[in-house]
Amino acid sequence: MSDTEQAPGAGGGGELDAAFAVRWIEEATRAVEGHADWLTELDSAIGDADHGSNMRRGFTAVRETLEQETLSTPGAVLALAGRQLVSTVGGASGPLFGTLLRRTGKSLGDAERVTRQQLAEALAAGVDAVARLGGAAAGDATMLDALLPATQALASAEADPFGAARAAAEEGALATVPMQARKGRASYLGERSVGHEDPGAASSALLIAALASAAEGAAG
Repeated sequence: MSDTEQAPGAGGGGELDAAFAVRWIEEATRAVEGHADWLTELDSAIGDADHGSNMRRGFTAVRETLEQETLSTPGAVLALAGRQLVSTVGGASGPLFGTLLRRTGKSLGDAERVTRQQLAEALAAGVDAVARLGGAAAGDATMLDALLPATQALASAEADPFGAARAAAEEGALATVPMQARKGRASYLGERSVGHEDPGAASSALLIAALASAAEGAAG
């Protein structure tokens, strides 16, 4: 690394390659596996009580698939991960999280290395695709309440953008607790959905935290 470059986790410079994308997915898989019971507990209050198990199955399948593939671009890694999630995760989570990663990967294109800013723009495109698919917006108590502030922080934070994205996602997920759900199964509960953290927002925060961990690993 030259004197003019920075590692991706150290202020926002540097470039990200396929290995970085694989590390992100590996970190996300470990996070989902470690928090699967908690995610299911969150879902049991306002959903089908299967979010944690579904996400664990999906990300485990993604990891196994990536172990069998040699991909040369971060876009290809994320696109493959997204397709695998769509095919293996049940309920709404598969299409939503799969769309997020697949659209992010597609936006990155065929570049072998991308900048943090390019990743932020691609992730924003992925989040926009999720919003269109689910018909949700900020404040509806969905995964968007974690993802939207995270992508904004990743794009704009001058110091430690990945860490800022992680903090924004975690704050956004917690902010769903006092919200009344307006989309998804939780919306059927009406006012009874208030007081519960949205499991999709919680797992989205785990995904962004995994991204920050991958960046920290690249910086170390």
